[in-house]
Amino acid sequence: MFKRVGLFIITNIAIMAMITIVINVFGLEPYMSQYGQNYQSLLIFCAIFGMGGSFISLQISRWMAKRSMGVQLIEGNGQFSGLYNTVQRLSNSANLPKMPEVGIYNSPEVNAFATGPSKSKALVAVSTGLLDSMTQDEVEGVLAHEIAHIANGDMVTLTLIQGVVNTFVMFFARIAAFAVQNALRSDDDEGEGMGFFLNFALIMVFQMVFGLLGSIVVAFFSRYREYRADSGAARLAGREKMIAALKRLEAQHSAGRFVKNEDQAINAMKISSKDGLMALLSTHPPLSSRIKALEMNAR
Repeated sequence: MFKRVGLFIITNIAIMAMITIVINVFGLEPYMSQYGQNYQSLLIFCAIFGMGGSFISLQISRWMAKRSMGVQLIEGNGQFSGLYNTVQRLSNSANLPKMPEVGIYNSPEVNAFATGPSKSKALVAVSTGLLDSMTQDEVEGVLAHEIAHIANGDMVTLTLIQGVVNTFVMFFARIAAFAVQNALRSDDDEGEGMGFFLNFALIMVFQMVFGLLGSIVVAFFSRYREYRADSGAARLAGREKMIAALKRLEAQHSAGRFVKNEDQAINAMKISSKDGLMALLSTHPPLSSRIKALEMNAR
């Protein structure tokens, strides 16, 4: 429930950083002319690379999840046959064109996520910590939530939104860097302005700043989709099972069962919103709000 967006955003950041390095090292700047920046060409250029970076992140999302989380795929026999069969049943109920891959990863955290480039190429992964701390009905509620994400096409929609954000982050970062370069050149008696490395560093800094602002937009969308996935899970597995799963997660969170001291970027993707800026960057609404929304819809 909690790493799907985090893994995607972190992968996207890494890809965009790599694209920026390649662009600057090889001088791939067709939007520059003797008169300065051509904003129309710049926007088209940023759209190609911004959307491209986002879709690359989507295409490798399953592979990245397996590699980074150590996910081990399971089948319909053996120790975890019940888990596999539950995903199969929920997938059929959600009318997915193909059952997702099902995997388990070894971690004490209480967590699960779904990822993949399409409804027919998806992965549902569950932590050992979640399996050890939840009842069968609660696990079914969590799995139904992840299947609902797949059925709703949330990863594809997230990719489109992230692609638009990438486009404008690259666009405004280069405009800001060019403006600073012109300002430095006007103060430079020799008219040379700043060198290549300073210009590159400035673009990277502006991309990080604008990227942080863009993450607020992505996080807002993600929080909205969580409510929709909860509603979908209630239809697939039953409202009581979904509410029970959320209450169990809330109890585990209050008891400090979630892994601490992880990478700060991952922690920002956890389930409970915090105050201030962290509330804006949180990709999941507070568990209490999600429980309340389900309970109100039941009335």
